[in-house]
Amino acid sequence: MTRILIADDHELLRDVLRSYLEAEGGFSVVTVADLDGALAAIAAGPAFDLVLLDYDMPGMNGFSGLETAIAASGDCPVALMSGLAPTGVTDRVLGAGAAGYLPKTLPAKSVVNAIRFMAAGERYMPLDLGRPASTEAGPGLSPREREVLAGLCAGHANKEIARDLGLREPTIKLHVKLICRKLGARNRTHAAMIARERQLC
Repeated sequence: MTRILIADDHELLRDVLRSYLEAEGGFSVVTVADLDGALAAIAAGPAFDLVLLDYDMPGMNGFSGLETAIAASGDCPVALMSGLAPTGVTDRVLGAGAAGYLPKTLPAKSVVNAIRFMAAGERYMPLDLGRPASTEAGPGLSPREREVLAGLCAGHANKEIARDLGLREPTIKLHVKLICRKLGARNRTHAAMIARERQLC
């Protein structure tokens, strides 16, 4: 069971997020209304697999609340969410060592996938907020995505790629989906074709 802590001062949003996750199955969700509540829940244990903090809720004081929660959470990933992207969110979130940034404007399915992704130990950042990448690094591909892409180019199935990289198969599926979006590919085969044409693998 994946334990998620959602901290947001809007009761409706907390309830909706919890409903989404519990409907997916495999999630145990705790909700609180402010940073103090989040810190208390983290301290009380047992450990969460992901802590999700609203940028604007009481006690946060912007990014300083994120840094406080990260310091208190130990090895547990902590991510930020907001209705509007704060200025410099990409650099500040990644620089603080957070698991990522989750816009509240994302579709429900994308929210669930992003939460599952971060709870698995990966980082999530919406494509339109990501840093521009050099041409050598490919179109915004992270080092992990390039490893997965190499597996696609080699014709490996998700299960094989997961085994080779020491990851879970659902995590590989999410990477493949993001790779296809970044490359403008219709599917994994098309992604491998584009990668070979651009000499990305």
